[in-house]
Amino acid sequence: MDVTTLRIAATLACFAVFTGILFWAFARRNRGRFDEAARIPFEQE
Repeated sequence: MDVTTLRIAATLACFAVFTGILFWAFARRNRGRFDEAARIPFEQE
């Protein structure tokens, strides 16, 4: 395994993690929790 193969593997792994984070962030089941968290600064005195 040379350096180029390692770089390709690292790039693909980072892309997979990024894609996973996008799916998690835009999943409909998380919407209520994110909306609640977004209102926290406005609810505190």
